[in-house]
Amino acid sequence: MDYTSNPNNWFHGNKVRLAAAIQQDAQTLAGYTEDYEYLRNLDTDYAVPQTVQENEPKSARMDHGVEFMLRTIDEDRLIGFVALHSIEWNNQSARLAIGIGKAKDRNKGYGSDALQLILRYAFHELNLNRVSLDVISYNEIAYHAYKKAGFVEEGRMRQAVLRGGQKYDRIMMGLLREEWEARKPS
Repeated sequence: MDYTSNPNNWFHGNKVRLAAAIQQDAQTLAGYTEDYEYLRNLDTDYAVPQTVQENEPKSARMDHGVEFMLRTIDEDRLIGFVALHSIEWNNQSARLAIGIGKAKDRNKGYGSDALQLILRYAFHELNLNRVSLDVISYNEIAYHAYKKAGFVEEGRMRQAVLRGGQKYDRIMMGLLREEWEARKPS
């Protein structure tokens, strides 16, 4: 899909759409946090399940960020979230976070589709120049998806994540608007 050809469809990709949270999403999001694999790939903080109340819907607009729910195009089913957070407007930069909740929905192209949507939103709607993220070295699937989307490894925090008695690097990655623009389909 050429993500610039349809200005009326900016929240829709080939497989997913960016949507606001609704009340029923809280139960689903809380359920994701009962999956240890989901939590250990999502964040470097210690894994702990969350309550429905902790996952109550909030506005897509956050202080210094935006968050969207990811819903499938074909079934309108909630499968995860994507967010731009820690926005520094003066530096035109933000950090990206994405999570696909259930194992059955991973490795199906939903995350890659969502990445293209949120990057277009970041660079064209929010007028950002830079989007960065970090990924734990054992999360090779996400690392390769970010590289495929154009992110460049900018550094590593060696042995910064301790999980299950093992030490892992935290990989810092970034993407500039000009790099993303050069990769877009024509």
